[in-house]
Amino acid sequence: MKMTFRWFGTGQDPVSLSDIRQIPGMTGVVTSLLDMPAGVAWPKERIQAMKEEVTAAGLAVEVIESVNIHEDIKLGVPSRDEKIENYITTMERLADVGIKCICYNFMPVLDWARSHLYYNLPDGSNTMKYEAEFIQNISLEGLAERYAKDSEDYEMPGWEPERMKTIRKSLEAYEGMDEDAFYVNMKYFLDAIIPVAEKLDIKMAIHPDDPPQPIFGLPKLIISRDNIRRFLDLYPSKHNGLTLCTGSLGAKKGADIPAMIREFGGEGRIHFTHVRNLRFENETDFYESAHLSSLVRWICMKS
Repeated sequence: MKMTFRWFGTGQDPVSLSDIRQIPGMTGVVTSLLDMPAGVAWPKERIQAMKEEVTAAGLAVEVIESVNIHEDIKLGVPSRDEKIENYITTMERLADVGIKCICYNFMPVLDWARSHLYYNLPDGSNTMKYEAEFIQNISLEGLAERYAKDSEDYEMPGWEPERMKTIRKSLEAYEGMDEDAFYVNMKYFLDAIIPVAEKLDIKMAIHPDDPPQPIFGLPKLIISRDNIRRFLDLYPSKHNGLTLCTGSLGAKKGADIPAMIREFGGEGRIHFTHVRNLRFENETDFYESAHLSSLVRWICMKS
């Protein structure tokens, strides 16, 4: 297992590559081209420049998080085919520079949600928090405005300004779409890209939905062991795999993450891992906590 650090890119991240290089045991970064809109092919010159910048700092880049999927693909509208072709072109260009793992998600409209970006802890640190009642009583636009204000001019992955321009239209497009219909659209995408991934030897690693329950009336798929099994069975290939995110899956009380690790890891379907930790305040509310606290420590002991 290799230890890597999320880096959003020069001008997008207050943490520099030289800062990351000083972390004991750190071998590389997981990064992206945040300014590239979903549905377009990434220019090979940009990909090469990103790779060279990271390697010049003495680090590796083997995983991209994420190559965002256009809403047309998730919605299953006719224009999805052009967007899928562009996605495949990006896959090919990433493979050309030796990047062989893509962490992505199939979450509709938004990639993740928290009620607080800066929640103060007793030791003086701050973290992200999820309060279910707060999310239930705020509009999607209101949450986007809150993030824009609190993010201190840094672009939030999953809440990019380009995406926010059409957020209400995107939300309305999913009205009436149930879980089964969403799985059909997901399979269409997998049927197109996984044969290419096999040819390029790229491991596709889907990220669980965060949080793992429906919000804003949107369908959620990658939220439990049974749903992950259903997803993996849509295209039974080791190149169709999982990002095992302890923070996302662990946000559902009762989730047996050690059992998932043994099951899906035993099949060679876990390609990337997010080792995140949570503490619950009640049945629905939680905050991101230090790695030596409850959840991750328990997982390490049980697995």
